Amino acid sequence: MKLLEGKVALVTGATRGIGRAIALRFAEQGANVAFTYLSSVAAAESLVAEIEALGVRAVGFASNAADFADAHKVVEQTIAEFGVLDILVNNAGQTKDTLMLRMSEEQWDSIIDTNLKSAFNFTHAVVPAMIRRRSGVIINMSSVVGTNGNAGQCNYAASKAGLIGLTQSIAKEVGSRNVRVNAIAPGFITTDMTDKLNDATKQAIISSVSLGRMGAADEIANVALFLASDMSSYITGEVIKVTGGMR
Repeated sequence: MKLLEGKVALVTGATRGIGRAIALRFAEQGANVAFTYLSSVAAAESLVAEIEALGVRAVGFASNAADFADAHKVVEQTIAEFGVLDILVNNAGQTKDTLMLRMSEEQWDSIIDTNLKSAFNFTHAVVPAMIRRRSGVIINMSSVVGTNGNAGQCNYAASKAGLIGLTQSIAKEVGSRNVRVNAIAPGFITTDMTDKLNDATKQAIISSVSLGRMGAADEIANVALFLASDMSSYITGEVIKVTGGMR
């Protein structure tokens, strides 16, 4: 039997990178998958086709994860479509990097809204149904930058650190109802975000990693699968670093 056979998962920001890898890994393990995307209809349609080719159902919702009402609407539509929602992955995120002294208010607010408020929005929407069923899993995608900080990323670091606080607090609120909440803190993973880095920066990053390479999105998806499945049934309120041994 597959690890997520018959489960329903919702992954925000899933048309590329880590979110896409998670959506596909969950589908491979038997989950029906709903996901959100912001703008690319073609990417969403492609992901639906790939997921359904694995023998499960998929639906994509065009949604601004930072919008409270939008998030609640997506959750309602997901439950209407599949009858239940077992797993939420708060993955939607972006970067707008610059030194703090050069950072605009918009650059700060945009990252906090997209990376942190979006997780609150979707968690707020799914928790009542999970509590009623006394079952559910929430996974928040943080970052090693949220635990260590990084120059030029104070907005991103603050949003990812906030996700850790959100994770640990909500885990304490809902644990008695058998709802588990955990976070993943990836290190430097090969995605569209890191592809923008120049070669010298990439090499500097790799030199600080014990395994001597950047990670792959699939390696984060494997950890998400573990946390979403019954293999992690006694784990909640935790932050799992996946960094290749960053020093």
